[in-house]
Amino acid sequence: MADVLPLVEARLRSALGEPGARAAVTFLGTDRIEVIRFQEGDIVRYATLGMSAQPMNDPTAVVADPVKGARAELVLSVRAGIADTDKVLRPLAVLAASPQVEGLIVAPGASLDVGEPLWPGAPFTSVLVAEPGGLVEDLELDEPFDPVRFLPLLPMTPNEAAWKRVHGAQALQERWLTNGTDLRDPARRSVPLE
Repeated sequence: MADVLPLVEARLRSALGEPGARAAVTFLGTDRIEVIRFQEGDIVRYATLGMSAQPMNDPTAVVADPVKGARAELVLSVRAGIADTDKVLRPLAVLAASPQVEGLIVAPGASLDVGEPLWPGAPFTSVLVAEPGGLVEDLELDEPFDPVRFLPLLPMTPNEAAWKRVHGAQALQERWLTNGTDLRDPARRSVPLE
């Protein structure tokens, strides 16, 4: 099969419009990861491109399957003009490289932590991986390849991440919904967790 990345970029463009900017990061021993910036009104979306080039494989497998396995890209949406969110490019690339570097399988419900603020002054150091299909539809590939899923990322404060570890992703999302939390607000406070 031809390289999937041009197909992935075409799907991103059809869903999110023309990109305003892009940056590339390469980590030792990994493929290049790009982060593409899209803006629609007051919403800025950052999408990775490169994570789906290889399938994610079970880290306990003796040999990585070059064909079968989940494929994904990450999408983060935030309100523009409130914080310097363009500095999220490197942390997003780190998260997108984690399947290659750490052997992670990134799936809905997972927490991903970068160990530092996602951008300068951000109250978030981690994200919750949400269910795909709402913003960017899955990209079906020819058999036997799995589709590429576009996984939304929801920033979590350290308290929310700790609470999620105990109570689960669904409970945290219900807490956000109950409290009317604006998950796109790059300066929001932690949701009440008592």
